[in-house]
Amino acid sequence: MEKTPSKLGLITEYFDDFSAHQLAQFAALDELYKEWNSKINVISRKDIDQLYENHVLHSLAIAAAFEFPPGSTVLDIGTGGGFPGLPLAIFFPEVNFLLADSINKKLTVVKEVAAAIGLTNLSTRHTRVEDIKDRKFDYAVSRAVAPLKDLWYWARPVLNKRPSEGNFPAAGLICLKGGELGKEISESGLKPRMLEIYDLFPLDYYREKYLLYVHK
Repeated sequence: MEKTPSKLGLITEYFDDFSAHQLAQFAALDELYKEWNSKINVISRKDIDQLYENHVLHSLAIAAAFEFPPGSTVLDIGTGGGFPGLPLAIFFPEVNFLLADSINKKLTVVKEVAAAIGLTNLSTRHTRVEDIKDRKFDYAVSRAVAPLKDLWYWARPVLNKRPSEGNFPAAGLICLKGGELGKEISESGLKPRMLEIYDLFPLDYYREKYLLYVHK
């Protein structure tokens, strides 16, 4: 897996504690996603050249704001092409991720990319989240899949009752969203913690993009 410093630099500008193996895994994503996206379209073709800024670093906003404890479990709701779950699985090698989606061909891309970079803490499931009855998770993550009200309705039944401890957040839902969210939050009846991603990564792409966190 060859390194691509110019693209990795977008990540290493904000994170500086990766192992050489993790850097190689991140570097490999560029060619792997371009290859698979030409077969199974999981990323907009106008976006594929901005993979690191629009998808990888965007996913890692969760890691910049929250720390998952080793041994914890994370469900990615509607993962699509593997975001945010796959970059987070690279970032947190001691955390176990299940990436779920109702469209199986998208999971083919996720599985092939994960296998190619040797991700052993990531598994996939072809399912709707509401049909998961056999597992509980410490956290659920999602990116622009559905309104907050629906995400919480799906996530809450599959979340453990894990209290906050030190730097580790209580069990809950962390989702990436954009635009004007006032109405969506109001309709959810929830009071999420809200973080502006631009405060973490001051790049124009992240203006009006947010992290929302609701704990159980």
